[in-house]
Amino acid sequence: MEDVLIKIKGMMCGHCEKTVSEAAKSVKGVTKASSDYKKGQVLVSYDTSITDLEAIKKAIIASGYEVIDEEEACPVPVKQAQAVTLPPVKNEVKSGGIQKITLKLTGMTCASCAQNIEKVLNKIDGVKKATVNFSVEKATIEYDPGKVNPAAFETAIKGIGYGVAKQEITLKIGGMHCASCALNIETALKKTNGITSADVSFPLEQAKINYDPELVSIPEIKKAIENVGYTASEKIDKTEADREQRARESEIKRQKINFIIALVLAIPISLGDMGRNLGWGFVPDILKNDYLLFILATIVMLFPGRQFFEGTYRGLKHGVTDMNLLIATGTGAAYIISVAATFLDLGEAYKHTYYDTAALLIMFIVLGRYLEALTKGKTSEAIRKLMGLRAKTARISVNGEEKEIPVENVMVNDVVIVRPGEKIPVDGRVIEGLTAIDESMLTGESIPVEKTVGSEVIGATMNKTGMIKFTATKVGADTALAQIIRLVENAQTQKAPIQKLADIVAGHFILAVHVLALLTFFFWFFIGFEYFNVPATFGMGMTSPFLFSLLISITVLIISCPCAVGLATPTAIMVGTGKGAENGILIKGGEALERAQKLDTIVFDKTGTLTKGEPSLTDVIAIKGTEAEILKLAAIAEKGSEHPLGEAILKGAKERGIEIPDAESFKAIPGRGIEVKSGGKRVLVGTRKLMTENNMDIAPLNSRMEELETQGKTAMLVSSDNEIVGMIAVADTLKEHSKEAVSELHKMGFTVAMITGDNRRTADAIAKQVGIDIVLSEVLPEEKASQIKKLQAEGKKVAMVGDGINDAPALMQSDVGIAIGSGTDVAIESAQIVLIKSDVRDVAKAIRLSKLTLKKIKQNLFWAFFYNIVGIPIAAGILYPFTNPPFLLNPALAAAAMATSSVSVTMNTLLMKRIKL
Repeated sequence: MEDVLIKIKGMMCGHCEKTVSEAAKSVKGVTKASSDYKKGQVLVSYDTSITDLEAIKKAIIASGYEVIDEEEACPVPVKQAQAVTLPPVKNEVKSGGIQKITLKLTGMTCASCAQNIEKVLNKIDGVKKATVNFSVEKATIEYDPGKVNPAAFETAIKGIGYGVAKQEITLKIGGMHCASCALNIETALKKTNGITSADVSFPLEQAKINYDPELVSIPEIKKAIENVGYTASEKIDKTEADREQRARESEIKRQKINFIIALVLAIPISLGDMGRNLGWGFVPDILKNDYLLFILATIVMLFPGRQFFEGTYRGLKHGVTDMNLLIATGTGAAYIISVAATFLDLGEAYKHTYYDTAALLIMFIVLGRYLEALTKGKTSEAIRKLMGLRAKTARISVNGEEKEIPVENVMVNDVVIVRPGEKIPVDGRVIEGLTAIDESMLTGESIPVEKTVGSEVIGATMNKTGMIKFTATKVGADTALAQIIRLVENAQTQKAPIQKLADIVAGHFILAVHVLALLTFFFWFFIGFEYFNVPATFGMGMTSPFLFSLLISITVLIISCPCAVGLATPTAIMVGTGKGAENGILIKGGEALERAQKLDTIVFDKTGTLTKGEPSLTDVIAIKGTEAEILKLAAIAEKGSEHPLGEAILKGAKERGIEIPDAESFKAIPGRGIEVKSGGKRVLVGTRKLMTENNMDIAPLNSRMEELETQGKTAMLVSSDNEIVGMIAVADTLKEHSKEAVSELHKMGFTVAMITGDNRRTADAIAKQVGIDIVLSEVLPEEKASQIKKLQAEGKKVAMVGDGINDAPALMQSDVGIAIGSGTDVAIESAQIVLIKSDVRDVAKAIRLSKLTLKKIKQNLFWAFFYNIVGIPIAAGILYPFTNPPFLLNPALAAAAMATSSVSVTMNTLLMKRIKL
């Protein structure tokens, strides 16, 4: 004989316990099986000479639950595993041995930079797919670890002039007793490949570690600490978010200083240069001095303008081009012409200087970068808001004494005390006290939820009424809130398919603009200057064809803006996913957003999605006596039963205040019902067959029972001393807002279907109540995905809404999988959209949000392309022959227009925040 403890995923109640236990017992050779849904496990005793562990697992899986392998199964005793509510997203292993990592990038200045990095990464052997998001400055890479070492990614990125930000993590260390313990951990960490530095503090009981995420993962760092005899738990990784925010603030500050310098110097340069060229008498002569203008312009080029030339050098050094090249070429040409005119005698036609053009260009472009940095920061506000919800400190009980500590220092199994009006610091299970907790930040439900001993509490929610003590079950990066933050961050780094067009354009944009600028120069130099008689019509005096043509080509370079194209999609996705998170809708990336707006059919799983997933007492019909008497007899009979229908009857009786004494004897009759003795009377509760086998006539009650069954209810007869005295009906009742959700989807033009394993009569009854169009009944769990496939074969774009393990294949098969937040981990991991509030009305909200986001993306792309399509020809002088006086765009105005285009695209996206779903 052998005892094993098997971990189970998906058990939600006592009925689940019974199902799993019976599934295990059904295997020949199993002598005992005891399940515990709260711990998510089943203890099985079996004869190894008759059966094996695999056969037991298969039986449990066949009953609709998932077995979690922990080195197959652990002999008793086994440490309880902590379930994860939402999937990890930073470093995940994908099927087929493909791994996925996210890198934080530095040095990007426009969408072309992102395209350059993407190209280089995708050329590496072993990389399946690499996407770079300019807006959030992150690269997501899917690769085969058998073919490529992740260190190659950083080498490739640095090779073309960009950087990869190293990461830092702080771990809470347990088990240290002295300073030498800290030294032992430090030594072990520094020996671990990929860790660049480690500082372990014995008094603070924490380790601060700088590491390369491409070479070592957080679990590996924890393992290194555990291998030398200590424990390590992850804090909420706010360091990365803080670091990103500091980097953003540093960039805003840098560009602000650059703009102030450029503005202060550009004004006197412009007055001096234009004052001399146009003969303005009010401008002091000293400002018209070429040498002073040279000095001031050189300061502008060396300080605010230096970033563009450095960026151009880095790019050209590695054979790539970006936005910096356009700016450096334009401003550099204007500056060099002016320097030549100042220090060289090139003839009368070359006496003009254009220091004002160079200075104003840099001023406007730096202003654009400053405003862009400000607005880009606002698109990621959702993450900061979510982080702001967390409690800062926690009160824990240590040896009977209360101790206040930073929330990062709370460990699993710590006893946490929370008083009324305080935030719950971490996730846990109540062990003492009674309270009501406001969970609206997570669920959106405004009514506080009652919590008693055994109830789960969620970090960042607000305790309203009573003091409670709870055991911490999930801390730091494992809490529900932390994982929501991770999921939203991951969604914001992913690209939508619509972005491919923008990326292709941005990737070839720089070269195309330079070709256009050259063509513009050649046209005006060889043809236009003379053909349109520029000196006479434009009043240019002795201006040479070379300078005139060069200024127009500079204007073409400056007005073009790939940034607007590059920002159009990622900023909209960031705001869209952020707005979704604020409304309790977690969207796993741009692809889900784009697909959702193309849907035409929504398929709901019945149990746990449209219905509550647990039976409720619906009808009590008295034939003899009162309803209360009938319900009391049924409740006495069911008191000894573990059947979910019996639990519904007991709950109904208690809610009506009926006292339920114990039966004098109890007998369960499989497939029929229950027989008990109460008050000296023989009471039967069960099916028609149970009554007919005991010689009772059921014919007069048949029609009434059929009527209840047509309504989707399970009807049971109640008899006392061989006389039928009443009827009880139980049903899986609809969720409060199911009908409203279906009605809303109908108004939006969707076909709504329901999929269930129930018989046709029950399924039709539920469908009729809700207003379902298509009913897919008697569908086995493993057949759900094939039913979705059939709908897709008819040309339908299908969303599947579900909550259970058996819904996971259908969620994956559908065009968009939508999981109910109260559902199982597997369902949540399989879906592209998660409804945290478990409110089916949010399906319509999610689709509205996707349509709104795609609308913004299309608006942004339209205006970005329209701006360039209209602006570049105007800059090239297309209006010159058709206007009187002839119109030419000033290079400084072109720079202002370019700066405005990027900011206007981002501001248009931010308008989404004002729209209510």
